[in-house]
Amino acid sequence: MQQPAGRAGAILTIDLGAVRSNYRFLRSKLVSAQCGAAVKADSYGLGAARISEALFEEGCRHFFVAHLEEAIALRPHLPEAASIYVMHGSPVGYEAEFLEHGCIPVLNSCQQILAWRDLAQEKQQELPAIIQLDTGMSRMGMSPTEVQAWLADPGFIDGIQVQYLMSHLACAENQQSPVNQQQLQSFQALRRQLPQSRATLANSSGIFLGPDFHFDLVRPGAALYGLTPVAGEDNPLQPVAHLQGKIIQTREIAAGTGVGYSLTYRSTQVRRIATVAVGYADGWLRSLSNRGTVFIGDTPVPMVGNVSMDTVTLDVSDVALELLYPGALVDLISAKNTADQVAERAGTIGYEILTSLGLRYQRHYIDTPAQPA
Repeated sequence: MQQPAGRAGAILTIDLGAVRSNYRFLRSKLVSAQCGAAVKADSYGLGAARISEALFEEGCRHFFVAHLEEAIALRPHLPEAASIYVMHGSPVGYEAEFLEHGCIPVLNSCQQILAWRDLAQEKQQELPAIIQLDTGMSRMGMSPTEVQAWLADPGFIDGIQVQYLMSHLACAENQQSPVNQQQLQSFQALRRQLPQSRATLANSSGIFLGPDFHFDLVRPGAALYGLTPVAGEDNPLQPVAHLQGKIIQTREIAAGTGVGYSLTYRSTQVRRIATVAVGYADGWLRSLSNRGTVFIGDTPVPMVGNVSMDTVTLDVSDVALELLYPGALVDLISAKNTADQVAERAGTIGYEILTSLGLRYQRHYIDTPAQPA
């Protein structure tokens, strides 16, 4: 249940129009491949139901989640024409629930393939699936040994309608990494050995590696939500999330005064401190202690002291007093202070910043007009 904005300690605004524009921009980079969407982890913390509905309106028909429960929750929000793929495959013994809820597994191992084949034989019908191949990430997908077992068994995928062969890139954000070409060549070699099928390889960053990586379907996630797809380059995508915390109170402290748990910050002169109602329970990472920067209007403001469970403290000595009243909004994530910039200060990646966003924010969706691709 959403809290009224007046009661919530912070407001998270999600711009569906920016998501739409980002999707259209990514799609414009494709020649013939379709553009799907990774909406796992509640669309990276921003709301899979609302975002998926907007993406469907933009023409997206392929949606990827990680868990069966995510697919079950998303299914009522999308028409039957939308395919929902579960990248972890089926939990053992729950294969039939995929049919009940109209979602499709990504099969990652011989065990998952055999269980799906058994269900197809039981139902006496072909069942759709994606089969994932490990091309060097050593995380999920059929290993080289399992691929050989497939090649040795003519009936290995009997009853399975393979919609795509899939793999996942390990280093796509680094366009100069030789691993990208190695994985591409491995994927191409495996495809030549296996029954012919459509293919999907590229994630957000993989789209920017060029048409050779696009195959029949790309699966952007982070780029849809405004995160930088290529390391070291300007971000061509629009920011989607705007997080604002509320000032609870301000105080003036003397030189030598400590602030926050463990008093990790001590003032060297008289300073003005504002306490804001966001903390690590809201996903504002503790690693931002004494390192983070936020904005009040156009003024950058340093975070001082340790991030607490429910609050952060700011040195607002350079901010006009009329902007520091109780309830005044502080921009934590914004166009001036993107999730990627917050992540850099926290020693992590933008993905973690967005997916950590908590449940106590008042969420507000806007839908600015989508810009042409």
